[in-house]
Amino acid sequence: MPAMPIDEVQSKLPELIHSLAPDAQLIITEGDLPVARLTPAVSPLPRKLGTMRGTVAFMADDFDAPLDVFREYSE
Repeated sequence: MPAMPIDEVQSKLPELIHSLAPDAQLIITEGDLPVARLTPAVSPLPRKLGTMRGTVAFMADDFDAPLDVFREYSE
């Protein structure tokens, strides 16, 4: 995690906010002590059903067959 002194953050805050990646964090320090963490307030994109349709190229014929290790429980 990158760290930046509070004085430098104050002068560059708008730039830092707009350039922060969705999974990034910036630790704000005062002296050598961390005092705050800047993280983006981005919510995950909503999932849409059916977007992966047609992407599975191969599925074995016995894909959903019971596993041998559980065979004794199904008899």
